[in-house]
Amino acid sequence: MLVAAAAGALFGIGLVVSGMADPARVLAFLTVGPGWNPSLAFVMAGALAITLPGFALLRWRGQPLLAGSLSKPPSRQLDRSLIAGALIFGVGWGLAGYCPGPGIVGAALVQPGALIFVAFMLLGGWRARSPRKTA
Repeated sequence: MLVAAAAGALFGIGLVVSGMADPARVLAFLTVGPGWNPSLAFVMAGALAITLPGFALLRWRGQPLLAGSLSKPPSRQLDRSLIAGALIFGVGWGLAGYCPGPGIVGAALVQPGALIFVAFMLLGGWRARSPRKTA
C-alpha cells in the first residue's frame, strides 16, 4: 500500500508539474489547427522514454518487480461496449480536458470542472459495474 501511495503521489505531482492537470493546456494540445500547443507531446515522449525500458526489463525478467505475475484483461475481444466506452472516454476528454488521472488531481486542487468530472466518472464506473436487469 505504501508503494502504491508513493507512486500515486509521484504521478499526481508529475501531472501538475507537466501541465497535464490543466484542462486548458490539454485542450490546446487536442486542438487541430491554429492554437495547437505541442508541449504535451514532449511530456508523452518523456513518459515513453521512462516506460519503454521498464517494459524491456519486464520482458527480460519474465515477471514484475513488485508482483508475482501480470494482471491481464479478462478478454482481448473488441466488443460493442468496449468501443462505446472508448468513444465516450475520448469525447469526454476532448470536451472537458480531463481524463481520470488529471481529473482526480484537479478535484484534489478543488477545481470546479474537475469535481464535476470526477463525480460523473465515479457515477459511470458505478453504473458500468451495477447488475443489469433483463426484460
